[in-house]
Amino acid sequence: MREALQNVSMNTGFGQNDFNANGGFTPNASVVNLRGLGPGRTLLLINGRRANDYPFPYNGRSNFQNFNNLPSAAIERIEILSGGASAIYGSDAVAGVMNVVLKTNFDANSIKARATTSTDGGRNTLDVQYVGGKSFDRGSLTWAVQSYNADPLFAWEREEFDSAADNPAPPGTFPLVPGNGVGGYQPPIGIQLRRITATGATGGYIMPTGRDCSADSLYRQWTYTSSSTGNTLGPACGYDRYVAEQTVANGTRDLSGYLHGRFRFTDNVEGWATVQAFQSKGKLGGGVEQWFGGPQPNGQIYDPNLKMRLFPIRAITPASYGGSEGTFQKFNERSVDLSMGLSGTLWDRFDWDWQIGGAQYKAIRDRPRMTVQGAKDYFLGPRLGTTTATTNPGVVGAGIPIYALNLDRFYGPISAEDYAKMSTMVHYDGNSQNASTSFSISGDMFKMPGGTAGFAAVVEASHQEYKLESDRRIFPDVREIYNLTGTGGGGKRNRYALGTEFKFPLATFLTLNVAGRIDKYDDITEVNDAKTWGAGIEFRPFKNLLIRGNYSTSFKAPDMHYVFSERSGSFGSITDYYKCVQNGILTAVACQSAGGAYNYQAFTTSEGQPGLREETGSSWTAGFVWDVYSDLSLSLDYYDIRLKDVVSVQSGASILEADLGCRTGKYANGTAYPYALDSQFCQNTLPRVERDPITGNISEIRSGPINLAFIGTRGLDGRINYRKRTENWGTFSGSLQWTHVLDQTQKLTPIAQVDHYRDWNSNWDQRSMVSLSTSWTKSGWQANWGVTRRGSSPIWDPTVIAVAGNPYGFSGRGKPFIRHNMSVSRDITDNLRVRLLVNNVFDNHGVKDPTYYSYPYQYYFYDMIGRTVGLEANYRF
Repeated sequence: MREALQNVSMNTGFGQNDFNANGGFTPNASVVNLRGLGPGRTLLLINGRRANDYPFPYNGRSNFQNFNNLPSAAIERIEILSGGASAIYGSDAVAGVMNVVLKTNFDANSIKARATTSTDGGRNTLDVQYVGGKSFDRGSLTWAVQSYNADPLFAWEREEFDSAADNPAPPGTFPLVPGNGVGGYQPPIGIQLRRITATGATGGYIMPTGRDCSADSLYRQWTYTSSSTGNTLGPACGYDRYVAEQTVANGTRDLSGYLHGRFRFTDNVEGWATVQAFQSKGKLGGGVEQWFGGPQPNGQIYDPNLKMRLFPIRAITPASYGGSEGTFQKFNERSVDLSMGLSGTLWDRFDWDWQIGGAQYKAIRDRPRMTVQGAKDYFLGPRLGTTTATTNPGVVGAGIPIYALNLDRFYGPISAEDYAKMSTMVHYDGNSQNASTSFSISGDMFKMPGGTAGFAAVVEASHQEYKLESDRRIFPDVREIYNLTGTGGGGKRNRYALGTEFKFPLATFLTLNVAGRIDKYDDITEVNDAKTWGAGIEFRPFKNLLIRGNYSTSFKAPDMHYVFSERSGSFGSITDYYKCVQNGILTAVACQSAGGAYNYQAFTTSEGQPGLREETGSSWTAGFVWDVYSDLSLSLDYYDIRLKDVVSVQSGASILEADLGCRTGKYANGTAYPYALDSQFCQNTLPRVERDPITGNISEIRSGPINLAFIGTRGLDGRINYRKRTENWGTFSGSLQWTHVLDQTQKLTPIAQVDHYRDWNSNWDQRSMVSLSTSWTKSGWQANWGVTRRGSSPIWDPTVIAVAGNPYGFSGRGKPFIRHNMSVSRDITDNLRVRLLVNNVFDNHGVKDPTYYSYPYQYYFYDMIGRTVGLEANYRF
């Protein structure tokens, strides 16, 4: 399923994959992001019914459907409707609709087994599928079972990003990155003991007598220097592989099943029932932990033995977990989907269909993590007091907790037994479910000049709910797990809908389509009902040429987790510009260099907002389909999608920007701020920042979802299909899909200027994508060659272009990423086919960008596994 989605040219939006989701909330799920409008704005249907939500929200925020839990063995085809379709399908059908049609009336048996491995090492997979069916006089049964197994792949198993030394521009390598400093490469921290001055600044690194870096072979001794001045800071232990202790591909053991039955009761009435079941046991590595200060993260201590104010840092290595697999987060997922219905005809004129169904998806996630108390007891022991103004005045400062750092443990090896004593297993439990029923009727109405007018109508009712129970110890008001926060929530929603669609053949060459729908929501949000409509025209000046256009309105109800999420929190580095202004530091550069009193870790919280409104928008398309001749057809369509009142979570940075701007009238760079202190925006935003009354530091930033933004996108979709049968050389066919994004726009606030962000280096959406597939068949042989081209990527740091002489000779974008796949198959007997396949034929891992100095030093959507080869056997009987 995932491979099929990768070849959909309209799937240009950035989405989480195995690598960049490994520390997030939905790492064991697969998403689709049509048009770059977000995974939750593409509606997933299974045989025309809405799929159930994944129990864990995307990025801890919004709801979406998981494409991984669909039984690919049972998939007949995937239908894609791009553009706004809320007038027919309701909420979420903003960027498009993907309908997965499962097999029915299958009268055969087929067993397929595929095994693959990577030529770069690791990542073995085994996929076994059995599909069968039986037809009889009044009905049929179709069934499918699939077992998919894949080994995990760690980043350190790939040489291009197995170490921080792979960084093309590490701190200290000026002038490659302007302002990046001096001193050259330095490894990430393995063990480091910082001496802190009374002002909170770092005074240097120390390594007490008799201590070294022999606790683990992954550490190495290093004398660190300041990347800003080049001055020596002192000795510590480096850990080059620290960044690579995570997986780039998840390990999984999936088992899915499908059963569909149909029975014809009378000549006019047929019944059907379907059951789908899915079970997955996944595992992934999110990296190793780091103890930095205590008891809480970024905590400083005064050590009476060393007579210093200290900030200790110790990275945990895989040996302390009992090996790399001990770092795994583990997922146990189960889903069941049941549906049944009746269909038939009335008066040989109208077709009707009634269906009812329900689904449940349960997911459990467990991950090892240090506890605050366990790490404190292991590294620090009991608290010995608190410094006062008279304790070593001018060196320590007041209010610092006193602990005697256990140097034997801090510098010594940490066994798996040691880690077990200071850690726990953090548990998450997610559950989502829905139930729905619908009745639809369609048929002919009356004669018109171009043919018979038709209509369709549907009535729907559904119930949806979810519950996310995270370990209470990670909640912001508890914080018993070291350096980890999380989110919980739960709620219910009922929805009722009525929709109609009409087709009017005004002439033999001209058809008008009109649709309308009303959705009514019964929940605690501000959404009461949403009305949408659409109209389309089809014009055929010639039999082989269709000119088409469509306009429709769309809407998206607020995601349930945006509404019902409980208070959650996270730590992040901030620059306190307003505090700088209060203390006479008036420029952004000076504030960023003013030390720990103004640049520190702040706590940001977020929770659901019941007052959210629905997002509303519009979509229009225009284009043509031209059957040039019997073997060649092509199409081209223009699309334009716009969405307002978009739900957006205010970031901590934007709230701090408002905190400064509303109070001073200026941005950090000195330009005028557009909102006055007494504006509604400022009055709503300023209470989101809470400060400590003694130190003046920010103690909490209160974020959360609000209806704030506008987004839009427009572009072109093209397609060419070709098929040629020859007498002696077999049959050749090819299909080319192409999507080019012309523009992406956004407004972060209602009165802000419109930003055209398609070419921003911070935008990871693809601005173009091409998918080419070709095949040849003859006398039992078949060969396939496929090429996927993702358009040019932005330069990670465009400031490098401004470096005198531009030694790399590039402008603002890197080269496109091109991936080739091929396969060759042969019918050994009438029942047995064997296929050899090679994916990523040229072992292309991605385009190298010498300015990409953030791990993994390349864009996430590149191929991190590399070339894979496999053998497949398919036996039909």
